[in-house]
Amino acid sequence: MIEPEAIADHNRQHEARLARDLDHLAQALADDGHVTVEEVISALVEFSVAAPSWAVGTGGTRFGRFPVGGEPRTTEEKIDDVAALHALTGSNGSISLHVPWDDPEDPEGLRRYATDRGIRFDAMNSNTFQDNPSTTGGGRFTYKFGSLANTDPAVREVAMEHNRHVIDLGVKLGSEALTVWLADGINHPGQADHRDQFERVAGCLREIHDHLPDGWHMYTEHKPYEPAFYATVNQDWGSSLLLAQAAGERASCLVDLGHHLPNANIEQIVSRLAMVGRLGGFHFNDSKYGDDDLTTGSIKPFQLFLIFGELIRAGDGKLPSLAYMIDQSHNIKDPLEDLIQSTGAVSIAYAQAMLIDRTALQEAQAGNDAARAQHILQSAFRTDVRPLVAEARRRTGGAIDPLGAYRAAGYRRAVIDLRGTNTVATGL
Repeated sequence: MIEPEAIADHNRQHEARLARDLDHLAQALADDGHVTVEEVISALVEFSVAAPSWAVGTGGTRFGRFPVGGEPRTTEEKIDDVAALHALTGSNGSISLHVPWDDPEDPEGLRRYATDRGIRFDAMNSNTFQDNPSTTGGGRFTYKFGSLANTDPAVREVAMEHNRHVIDLGVKLGSEALTVWLADGINHPGQADHRDQFERVAGCLREIHDHLPDGWHMYTEHKPYEPAFYATVNQDWGSSLLLAQAAGERASCLVDLGHHLPNANIEQIVSRLAMVGRLGGFHFNDSKYGDDDLTTGSIKPFQLFLIFGELIRAGDGKLPSLAYMIDQSHNIKDPLEDLIQSTGAVSIAYAQAMLIDRTALQEAQAGNDAARAQHILQSAFRTDVRPLVAEARRRTGGAIDPLGAYRAAGYRRAVIDLRGTNTVATGL
């Protein structure tokens, strides 16, 4: 663990500068008059974004993987890493598990372990995109040609049973949602029938939806390609919406920022799904070409800001209660350092979006004043809100400079000494 005393000692080096920056920003926002420093900080204090269990280990590509060392060997150690992250940021109070990569023999014991470290369990993630002895009967079945879309009803039943198992496990852990991302699709024209595949998936999702306990939700997650490169069953937000509607009233759509074709207007997609009441979750990352899983806000920060603007619009002035998670793969950086930076970027975009003068923006839009509307958005986006984010972290017991505090604590060196250099934290 990273002790609160160590964070407090590190904070003392930055408190005077933070106070000066906050005073300057408070005066600027007071002059604008539509939002106060305290309103933004309070919202940031309440905000939390989950960390996925697989993101605390080194990711990889088809060409290689370069372990950073000290990767968690067990789900308990993944929770330890998320707890260390949360101690620094104050905004990562939950972990999202991926089954069967995380399939504890003692779920109740794991829940107590997480609770003792101040961590909750976010949405569960089912894996039917790779064969695994625990889900495919020791090799008797295969997902090579799809899971819920497979022509073989026995394979579809195995995939549905896996999803039911993930739900039952989530109940024991205190989770309240299931995210279903499918690799099902077609690599070669003519390999399968588009409509038949879609209808098989829709039918299976209805059965999985019927297994949801009271209070639970299901999220359908779309992606245009990979590993299927000619066509995927759930390739875009429209397909995701159709599948969610077919599944049942407690099914909605999850938007992953990297799961879109280049130049897609993701903020408009957010608006459409929110408009019909089927926006359920969000996976934050960034990309230049495809599903790059890069640090959130590192490539397209203005897009991230606009997305938060639409989220606040959907929540009638506040952030709606959705399943928010960072979904990234770290092949070069220390995974925890990348999660620190992504969490900061998400909080910055949220704070910037809160600064939008919505009354003035609506007036500009009603008057078709494009220049005025752009000025209003740019004024909010170009405001340096980092002091607000830092103050929110400080108020939750986190670090004013979380990356600096993390390095000063020597956490990576300590876990390398404890765990070694050759562990693998994901199932890839």
